[in-house]
Amino acid sequence: MNKEEIQTIIPHRAPMLLVDESSLFEDGHVESNYTIPQDAWFVQGHFPGYPVVPGVVMCEIMAQGSVLLIPREMLKDNTAMYAGLDDVKFKNSAFPGDTVCVSSKLVDLRPPLVVVESTAKVNGKLCTKGTLKFFLVPKENLKGIK
Repeated sequence: MNKEEIQTIIPHRAPMLLVDESSLFEDGHVESNYTIPQDAWFVQGHFPGYPVVPGVVMCEIMAQGSVLLIPREMLKDNTAMYAGLDDVKFKNSAFPGDTVCVSSKLVDLRPPLVVVESTAKVNGKLCTKGTLKFFLVPKENLKGIK
């Protein structure tokens, strides 16, 4: 999937869209990539002289790729919102110019709850991993979401 296809599934838009491309596999896992722009808003001032991607942004990069595992029919009338982050570990950093490769698999799907295990790597080196939980919220309950 390219960005245009991804945007038909998730509501994020620039500068908050953190997935460049994604592939869904028959075994039930998804792999997504995002290249950190040199001028990314989230590294400006974090930290001067050492522009490291914040851990919370790494979690969001994993989340956006992970949501693509949720069956399309469930996302037609719902938006996946964070319900929790468990056992998140930050092992290595990501920087502008790096391509973050996310791999996620569905652990539990009992609507409205969705549980996913996800990892984020740069150049094959683990940066972040954790269990992400999402709650499917009806779009009618979210002002402005279409």
